[in-house]
Amino acid sequence: MQKTQQSNYDKLCEDWREKFLQMDQEILMRKLPEIKAEGEYLTIVHFGKKYGIHRKEGYIRAMEDNIPLRNGTKMNIYNLFWYSKENVSLQERWVPFRDVRNAGPFAPAFESNILKPFAMTFEGKTEKLRRAAEKMGGQPVRQGDAGYIVHAFSCIPMQYLFWDGDEEFPAQGNILFDYSVTDFIHVESTVTLAEEGIIRLAELAGIELKKKMFGM
Repeated sequence: MQKTQQSNYDKLCEDWREKFLQMDQEILMRKLPEIKAEGEYLTIVHFGKKYGIHRKEGYIRAMEDNIPLRNGTKMNIYNLFWYSKENVSLQERWVPFRDVRNAGPFAPAFESNILKPFAMTFEGKTEKLRRAAEKMGGQPVRQGDAGYIVHAFSCIPMQYLFWDGDEEFPAQGNILFDYSVTDFIHVESTVTLAEEGIIRLAELAGIELKKKMFGM
């Protein structure tokens, strides 16, 4: 079953690679000034890591190492390129996932499959979370025992907020989005963004995820 699911994700990424090849790259760079043209690639930074999209073939690679890419990473980049609108900007209004436009029906699943794994993974590891967020270029906020603004992309800031557990209460986590997020990416992709951010934080912290998430 897992192999079939993986094959489906691979096929979906291949479909998106072909869609990228249909895009007008000049329009794309006007919509998203964070995209840079570097030789054969368009480059973009996703959760602090630089990726390149081959301009003629459409495949995505990490620019700073040879580590294979997760399909979630590829999907986030392709979906940003496809769904981002022209002449939009950040609204500087932070909202939880349930208040993102059209995200309400997915909120219970987001709580169970994203926020709970986030909290469980970093329970008792607040300092490691802080260091990981700072490695990613995160900006601290006052909420939580560890709270940081990190950028999925330059146009998509996110707040990762964490409260460690104690004898009475388990650890808790929350993720806030700028209300403009669905001007830049499809609402369903906000889940993949949140997931990818947690995976990257765990990698930088040198710890394993405690619970599987949607795409894993």
